[in-house]
Amino acid sequence: MSKALEGVRVLDFTHVQSGPSCTQLLAWFGADVIKVERPGVGDATRAQLRDIPGVDSLYFTMLNHNKRSVTLDTKNQKGKEVLERLIKQCDVMVENFAPGALDRMGFTWERIQELNPKMVLASVKGFGPGPYEDCKVYENVAQCTGGSASTTGFDDGPPMVTGAQIGDSGTGLHLALGVVTALYQAKVTGKGQKVLAPMQDAVLNLCRVKLRDQQRLERTGTMKEYPQYSNGKFGDTVPRAGNASGGGQPGWILKCKGWEADSNAYIYFITQAAVWAPICKIIGKDEWIDDPEYATPEARLPKLESIFATIEEWTKTKTKFEAMDILNKFDIPCGPILSMKEIAYEPSLRATGTIVEVDHPERGKYLTVGNPIKLSGSPTEVTRSPLLGEHTDEVLAQLGYSAEDIAAMRAEKAI
Repeated sequence: MSKALEGVRVLDFTHVQSGPSCTQLLAWFGADVIKVERPGVGDATRAQLRDIPGVDSLYFTMLNHNKRSVTLDTKNQKGKEVLERLIKQCDVMVENFAPGALDRMGFTWERIQELNPKMVLASVKGFGPGPYEDCKVYENVAQCTGGSASTTGFDDGPPMVTGAQIGDSGTGLHLALGVVTALYQAKVTGKGQKVLAPMQDAVLNLCRVKLRDQQRLERTGTMKEYPQYSNGKFGDTVPRAGNASGGGQPGWILKCKGWEADSNAYIYFITQAAVWAPICKIIGKDEWIDDPEYATPEARLPKLESIFATIEEWTKTKTKFEAMDILNKFDIPCGPILSMKEIAYEPSLRATGTIVEVDHPERGKYLTVGNPIKLSGSPTEVTRSPLLGEHTDEVLAQLGYSAEDIAAMRAEKAI
């Protein structure tokens, strides 16, 4: 069975997370991704957060599956010549260098187009054009400048970043879509183009509901689904809403049996209007079904805090999985708070390839996240990340270099 991106060759000039998450997706879909790294050093994450001395870190391995590694000194003239040949033979070039780095290397967009008019040049940057476009950005900076941190956390506490890497991997996902779209257009027009995914923009795209709420707040002065509604305390910007759902269905995280000892013994519970009657029956509050003070969503909004406190008295008598089993029988939206340990050993996630066990020649077997996007006609096989420079000779031979050429370049430390 063919892969969706089989035949597409990607020149991967990325490092750390935002770029590698993009190119890994392309590799999972069948593209031949050639990762260019510095001789003797490689991607900085190979050595970051190591759990086994002298072995590529999980940080690196979990972001560079299905790729080939070439070591190349682009400051060396021979190395530059190899890079030029790679550009000529690749369809896509992906980079997340600091702004202007490619230009300083001598590979401006104009030069890349001269070498390969069909080339798609995809870039991750912290910001788009504007006052901050030259600033360096990391994950948490992107979360803060994209609107996530200001709207995350509880109202009486500081802004909070989320554990989900929406700045780095979130931007990589956006960039991968841009790459595939530009490739599709190049097949029609015969021309490549630049694809830019600023991290600030990607985070904002994932925070669009908060931009929606900013406009609602400016128009009405209030937002009924936010916890602040019960005391009427709204300022002029979207507040942090704790564990409110962010939509029209009120939700909250509630304690379950064992919460005193287990920091993840909680469940997310949504009081959807359509299942209000079953909720009342389950928690022993049948009288709320027809009580005008509770019968309608509008009547319940000012009392959500006390309503969830009452529901929590019931959830504390059940484990999160027991509660979920009971609630799901009545189509009551809910979800247990799953720890990373629970997710890692969940059989259904292993069965679907969402969690994959990979064997590495130096570190042995380890778990990684598999392709989150499933295609029925192009299944993903997750293969291990490459060792530093593992495929240098192989790739150079495919570019037309002889064994003598390769030996000479190695002697000159171009590779």
